[in-house]
Amino acid sequence: MVAASAGNHAQGVAYHARRLGIPAVIVMPRYTPGVKVVHTRGHGAEVILRGEVFDEAKAHALDLARERGLTMIHPYDDEQVIAGQGTIALEMLEAQPDLEVLVVPIGGGGLISGMAVAAKGVKPSIEVVGAQTLRFPSMYCAVKGVVPEFGATTIADGIAVKEPGELTLAIVRELVSEILLVGEGDIEQAIVLLLEIEKTVVEGAGAAGLAAVLASRERFRERKVGLVLCGGNIDPLMLAGIIERGMVRTGRLSRLTVELRDLPGALARVTACIAEQNANIEEISHQRAFTSLPVQSVEVDFVLETRDHDHVRQVIAALSAAGFTARLHNE
Repeated sequence: MVAASAGNHAQGVAYHARRLGIPAVIVMPRYTPGVKVVHTRGHGAEVILRGEVFDEAKAHALDLARERGLTMIHPYDDEQVIAGQGTIALEMLEAQPDLEVLVVPIGGGGLISGMAVAAKGVKPSIEVVGAQTLRFPSMYCAVKGVVPEFGATTIADGIAVKEPGELTLAIVRELVSEILLVGEGDIEQAIVLLLEIEKTVVEGAGAAGLAAVLASRERFRERKVGLVLCGGNIDPLMLAGIIERGMVRTGRLSRLTVELRDLPGALARVTACIAEQNANIEEISHQRAFTSLPVQSVEVDFVLETRDHDHVRQVIAALSAAGFTARLHNE
């Protein structure tokens, strides 16, 4: 068998192929996060990296199916795959029968199609809302009847699909009430919140649902919402970068540039002032050459660990009161 996928489908096919003793070939985009490639190979599949995005990988998988006589296991435009993914909605409603809304990430549409059919079958009044990345709005544009514009990449690589399925598009048009588009910053924020509050590691595609709720709070206010966190295949280095950017966004990591006289003791006065405000200095760097300040002056960049934006403003006010000019770079 052969399949094309940027993550979850690849691992699912590889896992069951090994259990059944069937050779599996998985085609993944060239820039698929390494953790996904390693886990897929770990299940015994032959992994081929081809194409810049999922749709190019899918085209190569179809070519391989014809050339080698392999059975193509489509990641979303397949009735059995759609039905299998729909069991998630059954489990959610069994655990929480009073759910009013399901918010589901969309790539090619298999997951939301299956969940919509299953959920509506059990509870016709439930609303199903899709979440798709702004950079790959294929299903959103197909439903609206407009030509999509795509970005080069997205943190939500698992739903970076340029062409929705024929089966899934018809189901989405009938059963999904709305598709919300989310930006990269919204997805990053959702990943950090899930990690910090729920202690759950979720990849970009899996966090799209929470990102949509956070970006459209009034739409979901006082409603019982079920989110699908579909996928934890995120590269550790990417996760580290997202956490750091999240700390900047919330004011817990800040970069200040402070102007001071280039004289003995001046830096000690600045650091003492910062310490008095209970801010921790993570990095310091001096800039003497690339500045418009007088020769005997210097710019010093500080990366500080702070509590929040109010704390940062307190630090700047304290430096100003001590006679120093400080500029914040991340506001």
